[in-house]
Amino acid sequence: MLVAAGTFTQMTTPTLTIAAVVLAYLIGSLSFAVIVSRVMGLTDPRSYGSGNPGATNVLRSGNKAAAALTLLLDLLKGLIPVLAVMLLGEPWNLRENTAALVGLAAFAGHVWPVFFKFKGGKGVATAAGVLLGLNWALGLATLGVWIVVVYFTRYSSLAALLAAVAAPALHIVGWGASGATLSIVVMSALLVWRHSANIGKLLAGTESKLGQKAGGAAKGASSSPSAHAEAGPTDVARQAPPRRHGPATSPNAGPKGGRRRRH
Repeated sequence: MLVAAGTFTQMTTPTLTIAAVVLAYLIGSLSFAVIVSRVMGLTDPRSYGSGNPGATNVLRSGNKAAAALTLLLDLLKGLIPVLAVMLLGEPWNLRENTAALVGLAAFAGHVWPVFFKFKGGKGVATAAGVLLGLNWALGLATLGVWIVVVYFTRYSSLAALLAAVAAPALHIVGWGASGATLSIVVMSALLVWRHSANIGKLLAGTESKLGQKAGGAAKGASSSPSAHAEAGPTDVARQAPPRRHGPATSPNAGPKGGRRRRH
């Protein structure tokens, strides 16, 4: 134990920086939208709605508890690595710039998770955690932008885009440009790029609003009334009763189809 502790204290700043970045990336690679959905018996969020493994898409399943838990865990995996560097890194000369790089690594892990075939989410909650860890005031200001836009438009994607643009600007205006600003700019640019499909939908007026339930999100959706309502012509023909051929017989008809006389 003492040998390990001594080895750790003798590690150089670049070595510790690389180790922190790799560890943050691995933490970020935990796709909590998929993990939470599996644990709670929900459909894989990559199979419905936007196909994005994130809290917003999990909310489209109709399970608010799963969405809230996903949001919290995704935020924490950006917050904890950054806070660890900010609070514990000073003796090894690991400061804000390193913390921002570690946060960018956690964000990259969410977007390209090694544990899930490098197919991840858009990173909105994780980015929020990174900003809160770097500077709580910056994080809250950026979250404020997101909340205001969502309140007036109900578009989570639009809120994320505007918050992503605002984050580096807020950092420069409020605290001045630094090495951390570069990491924030790269993270914001990746966020905008990950929302390229949403930008097209917003321009076309087909983007889903926050909380709008997606078809196929719940298990057994194929047997639901909505599934029958969406049946095609072939399905309707299969379900319809066979038609009778020839003239219909009236209950009052006689043997030759004539009408019976009433006595």
